[in-house]
Amino acid sequence: MESLYSEIVVAGCGNPLFADDGFGPAVVEKLKDLELPENVTVVDAGLGGPHFVFTLLNPESTKTLIIVDIADFGGEPGELRWLSVDELPVGSYRDAHSWDLTEPLQYIKDDIRVRVLACQKKYVSSPEMVIGITDEVQRAIPDAVSEILKEIGVNYGTA
Repeated sequence: MESLYSEIVVAGCGNPLFADDGFGPAVVEKLKDLELPENVTVVDAGLGGPHFVFTLLNPESTKTLIIVDIADFGGEPGELRWLSVDELPVGSYRDAHSWDLTEPLQYIKDDIRVRVLACQKKYVSSPEMVIGITDEVQRAIPDAVSEILKEIGVNYGTA
């Protein structure tokens, strides 16, 4: 019987109304323009990412979860970094409702490989709305797409 759940889930988290916070959804938009393997689901998890993402996973069929989001890891704006769940300090990764995502990720990491592709933010406008990603973070989008394609084993001749 075919599973309703994908083997690989790529979830872009963030809100395009808050400047660089729209990075995750922007990367997902670019990925959806590509032909990806059938075992890959790409979703714009938006602002409710932490709540929504867990509904897309089934440890019996989901092997990898890739979260795409901005982060403040002390890098240069637009710098990308792969983070493991263990590299996310408790309380450092929260959704808009202050729910700590690190705790449930710790629970699933032994059954599902979790990778976080983080982009160093330059500016997040929340709670004020500012539509548009900064130039530094915008320039990181093609590299983020390339990193994800490598991670899921897709090569369009550009890697």
